[in-house]
Amino acid sequence: MLKPRASIAQMSPYQSPIVSRAGLSLDLNESMAGCSPRVLARLRSLSAAHVSLYPEREVGERLVANFLGIAPEQVLLTNGMDEALSLLFTMYLSEGDELLLADPTFVMYPMLGHAVGAQVVRLRPGEDLALPVADFLARVSPRTRVIAIANPNNPTGLAAAHADLLKIAEAAPDAAVLIDEAYFDFYDEKFCGETLVPDLERHPNLFVARTFSKAYGLAGLRLGVLTGAAEQIGYLRRFCVPFNVNSAALACLEEALVDQEFVRAHVAQVKRGREQLAQLFNELGLRFWPSQTNFVLVRVGAKAKTFVESMRRRGILVRDSSAQPGCEGCVRITVGTPVQTDGVLQAVREAIAELSGS
Repeated sequence: MLKPRASIAQMSPYQSPIVSRAGLSLDLNESMAGCSPRVLARLRSLSAAHVSLYPEREVGERLVANFLGIAPEQVLLTNGMDEALSLLFTMYLSEGDELLLADPTFVMYPMLGHAVGAQVVRLRPGEDLALPVADFLARVSPRTRVIAIANPNNPTGLAAAHADLLKIAEAAPDAAVLIDEAYFDFYDEKFCGETLVPDLERHPNLFVARTFSKAYGLAGLRLGVLTGAAEQIGYLRRFCVPFNVNSAALACLEEALVDQEFVRAHVAQVKRGREQLAQLFNELGLRFWPSQTNFVLVRVGAKAKTFVESMRRRGILVRDSSAQPGCEGCVRITVGTPVQTDGVLQAVREAIAELSGS
């Protein structure tokens, strides 16, 4: 009888995070501002040839390399961040190798690690949910082949210090160290967040990932970026399919990069919105985590599911994060547009009042 590999058969079925589109979707960390008008104009200008001919990914890689200030040989464009993770884990993880991560974090890391048969080593979170740097340094072993860190982190919104991330990379020279900077654009200026892209030259085991799904509002086009040492990216190219990124995404890439005014305006709007959420949570006496992303994690307590349902009845979808280690009773709320945020603030007040009265 035909059977899949044991590592696949033992996995729980993956469910799409899209529960519904019947309401304001603040549960997926998408851009509520949409994308740049220049991107939309480019989409509308596409010709039949853009659809009928195979895409040239290398053109887009040169654009991204120029934007990041690195060589094109250090850039691989992928079909969203998920493909980048899949390629990286497949290349470095064999049966029994260790994938090291710290909970809570992006759910795709452990899922893809299990899929390739790796031993997923999950560091336990502290009360503050901060990155446990000392635990990483203590747990690295000869079996450690991949270390995955989202910075800023999802679902907490917290960011680790640049120096601490480099310590981890330097402590594991024989492991691929992935720093997932999907939310990098949303750093608060006061935090002085630093990308690790300039450190690629000095750390050949380091990889930095970016996405166009968040600040650029291109989640529907599926466009991810994986950067690293030219030699390692070259190995990835050996088995990355040549036409993985579609022509529409590539055609829009240049306009998305050029229109930094749109990105800056959107990011500023998100920062104002998350500050409004933080002020409300302080007022309501709720524990929340200072966010460097486009969402805020807040602990509403044992009735988190009731809170999520109460928000849904008010037309707003938020994510119950209670299943994540350390996030019991927590809900993650994406920051919307200013008009949407006004409605969200009122809905949160009403939903919390319902919990208090039940």
